[in-house]
Amino acid sequence: MANWPVYATITGPIVMIGFGSIGRGTLPLIERHFNYDKARMVVIDPSDADRKLLDERGIRFIQTAVTRENYRELLTPLLTAGGGQGFCVNLSVDTSSVDLMKLTRELGALYIDTVVEPWLGFYFDDTAGPAARSNYALRETARAEAAANPGGTTAVSCCGANPGMVSWFVKKALLDIARDTGVTTPEPTDREGWAALAQTLGVKGVHIAERDTQRTKKPKPMDVFWNTWSVEGFISEGLQPAELGWGTHETWMPDNGRTHEQGCGAAIYLLQPGANTRVRTWCPTPGAQYGFLVTHNESISIADYFTVRDAAGKAVYRPTCHYAYHPANDAVLSLHEMFGRAGQRQAAIHVLDETEIVDGIDELGVLVYGHGKNAYWYGSQLSIEEARKLAPYQNATGLQVSSAVLAGMVWALENPNAGIVEADEMDWRRCLEVQMPYLGPVNGYYTDWTPLDHRPGLFPEDIDTSDPWQFRNVLVR
Repeated sequence: MANWPVYATITGPIVMIGFGSIGRGTLPLIERHFNYDKARMVVIDPSDADRKLLDERGIRFIQTAVTRENYRELLTPLLTAGGGQGFCVNLSVDTSSVDLMKLTRELGALYIDTVVEPWLGFYFDDTAGPAARSNYALRETARAEAAANPGGTTAVSCCGANPGMVSWFVKKALLDIARDTGVTTPEPTDREGWAALAQTLGVKGVHIAERDTQRTKKPKPMDVFWNTWSVEGFISEGLQPAELGWGTHETWMPDNGRTHEQGCGAAIYLLQPGANTRVRTWCPTPGAQYGFLVTHNESISIADYFTVRDAAGKAVYRPTCHYAYHPANDAVLSLHEMFGRAGQRQAAIHVLDETEIVDGIDELGVLVYGHGKNAYWYGSQLSIEEARKLAPYQNATGLQVSSAVLAGMVWALENPNAGIVEADEMDWRRCLEVQMPYLGPVNGYYTDWTPLDHRPGLFPEDIDTSDPWQFRNVLVR
C-alpha cells in the first residue's frame, strides 16, 4: 500500500511495555498509522537487546521490569506526562494485565494487551493446582473486573492474532456458511444474535487451526528453544493445562478432564500440559495434521460468547472451541527436546527473525465444523516474503499479531469509553478493515475432512462413529 492511512491522533503519551518480537513489530505500525508526540513515547523492557531501534528514533527507553512492587510508581507519571489521553500498549510477559487495566483506567489512559498476563511466578507455581494456573482462571479475573466496574475508559483485553483476530474470523466464517447453506438472516448485532446464528447453522465447534511452515537457513542447534514468536510466552502457555471451550454436543470427556467449580462454565481443562497434547485438525496447505492443544483465551471466550442459555440460565447450546497449533518445525523439535527432559527449558532461547527465515507461511484461521457443509476454514495465509514487504522487524507470525494490536488500538481510539472488552465484543468489520492490508491472502475453504477419515487403521481405536466431530475423535490418545 503506497499511502498508508493515518487513523487517529494519540493526544497523550504512549507507554509500550515489552520490546520483544511483537513490540518491535508493533513500533513501525504505530509510527505509520498514528499522529503522536514522539517526545512522550517510552518503551520499558528489562532487556536492552534492541535498544538501537529506539535510540535511532529518539524514543526514550527504560531498562527495567514492570513488577507488582513498582508498576504504579513507574507508570503513573509516564502515562500522565504533558496532558492528553495516554495509551498503554502492554506486550510483555509477567505483568498483571488486570492490575495494569485498573491503573490505566484510573488515570483515564487507554490500554491494550494480547493476553491476560499474570505477575511473575504464576505459570510455574508448583504450589497451585492446575485449575488455578489455567487461562480460565486468568480470564475470570478480567471478566470480574469488567463486571464490577462497567463502562469507563477502554481497555482492550487479549487482542493479538489469537486471541484477537480469530474471533473476528469466526463471525465472517459464520456469515459465509449462512450464505452458502441458504440460511437467510440479517447480520447479528449482539452476542445473543451471533450465538443464535451459530446454533441455527448447526455449528458444533471451532478449531483455531494453524500451520507455520516458515523454515530457517540453518538447522536448530541442540539445547536451544527456537520459535517464530516469544519463546517465553510459548513455554508459559504450553506448560499450563490443556484447555478448551466445552460444547453441549459432547458426550465423552477424557478421564483426566476436569470442569471448573466457578465462573462462566464454558470450558474444561485436562491434567496434562497443552504443548504436549495433540489433536487432529485441518488446514488448507497440509490438509489433515496434528496440532497441539495449547491453552488460549479465545478457546474460552469464543465458546462463552456463542453460548445460548434458557430462561433458567442453563446452557442449551455451546460450541467446542480450542487451539490446534502446528508451530514451525524448529519449534516442534524444541518442544520434543524440552518434554523429553520432563519440561525443563533449554539453556538458551531464540526468536527467529525475518533475516533468518528462508521461506514459508503462517496459515492461521478458524476451522468451523459440524454444519451443513461439514467444515469451513477461513483465515490468513501470510508468507515471510510478503511480511518483509509490508512492514519491518517481523516475520509472518509476528505481523499477524502486531497488525491485530494496531486494529485494537484504532478501535479503542474510536471507542474510548467502552470499558474492558474482549475481541469478541468489538466491531469485527472495522477491526478487520484495519488489519487486512497486513494479512496476505485471506481465504475460505470448505473441506469434507473429519477426524474419522481413514480410521480405524491398522489398530483398533476408541472412536465414536455416530458423530465425527466428538472431541473423543479429535483428541490423540
